[in-house]
Amino acid sequence: MPINILMPALSPTMEKGNLAKWLVKEGDKVSSGDVIAEIETDKATMEVEAVDEGTVARIVVPEGTADVPVNEVIALLAGEDEDASSAAAPQAKRAEAPGEAPAPTASGTPAETAKAPEPAKVAEAPRPAAAAAAPVARKGNGDGRIFASPLARRLAAENGIDLAAVSGSGPHGRVIQRDIEQAIAGGAAGAGKPAAAAQAQPAPAAAPAGPSDEQIRKLFAEGSYELVPHDSMRKTIARRLAEAKATIPHYYLTVDCEIDALLKMRAEMNAGAPTRKTDKGEEPLYKLSVNDFVIKALAMALMAVPDGNVTWTGEGMLKHKHADIAVAVALPGGLITPVIRSADQKTLSAISNEMKDLAKRARDRKLKPEEYQGGATAVSNLGMFGIRDFSAVINPPQSSILAIGVSEERPVVRKGEVVVRNIMTVTISCDHRAMDGALGAELIAAFKRYIESPIAMLA
Repeated sequence: MPINILMPALSPTMEKGNLAKWLVKEGDKVSSGDVIAEIETDKATMEVEAVDEGTVARIVVPEGTADVPVNEVIALLAGEDEDASSAAAPQAKRAEAPGEAPAPTASGTPAETAKAPEPAKVAEAPRPAAAAAAPVARKGNGDGRIFASPLARRLAAENGIDLAAVSGSGPHGRVIQRDIEQAIAGGAAGAGKPAAAAQAQPAPAAAPAGPSDEQIRKLFAEGSYELVPHDSMRKTIARRLAEAKATIPHYYLTVDCEIDALLKMRAEMNAGAPTRKTDKGEEPLYKLSVNDFVIKALAMALMAVPDGNVTWTGEGMLKHKHADIAVAVALPGGLITPVIRSADQKTLSAISNEMKDLAKRARDRKLKPEEYQGGATAVSNLGMFGIRDFSAVINPPQSSILAIGVSEERPVVRKGEVVVRNIMTVTISCDHRAMDGALGAELIAAFKRYIESPIAMLA
């Protein structure tokens, strides 16, 4: 029997990925551990290794294919004594257009075609051919699920349309808004339901979800804009942050931090940094940034206020033993938050060098999932853009996020006199389920102490 190579789940939240590149071709022999493909997720490009030995009998999903569901067969591997050509023969072709047969499931057996009930008879004029055609089974996730966009599901529910009775025209047979609108226009409301059910009282309409894409487009003159489709990163950011604002009760606390001592220490430490010989000459072993001090100060604050170093779960609070700090890194079209693990135990120079490495690999989309998942809190710094202060959105499962504004000279009163100091405004967003207001205030006060007296970070 041929061995199925499946689209792997490269992270716990991954549902689909883009097959960026095949590193093998049909007829190549592979061994366990050989890198065979590159997969793009919403966060990174990762290499996929073979887990079995054999000959690549068939590449089912060509490179460049987007939105391949997890556990879908992407290639076939013939065993040691198996003819590669015969191994590929019985396999169903990957659906390249709506209406084709579903791909094999993870067990290698094609998913059973879902049989929809007979459509209810409609007294009006005959339906158009597209709507009258029998529904074609589409890919599922192995348990009969029908793939449809959220808007298509809402429209179907509001108009009493059975999704199983609609042939999807989206990628890989996905039901989209256009398919539902065509079904409505063709008189398919209630299609796929028994006649008695069609006469039943319709279910209450779903709560309004705002204007549709088409309604929004109609607000602008045709030809006055260009439609740029969302990539997987932007879709993921939109979904996760919308869920975060809807489910996490945020509150915000702001303080002004005087960082003259920090800037002086930073300049002295950079000036005294040891050097090494490179092709470009002598280079310092590290170059500290203000953000490095921020990461260290937040880590020290979490250890000083351990009740703030937590993650909320439904069954209880996860109280962390070390301070794992996620740091937002801007990418074209999105962002990613690599994590500095156990930042409380690392020196400023170690944090600086690790952060530079993580940021570079983040921009190259080369981070591993374990390098950008988790963390009890996060840092988002927009000071380099001249932003004075802002409130950041918490990224689950983190319970807080620190928003860093620009460091600038401001007049302040000291002992009755107006003097100029370098001030940095910092706002912490806290999850009220995990931290009450007094605890959040204690945490940001501890941060302020460390950032204003940076010598304490070296103790």
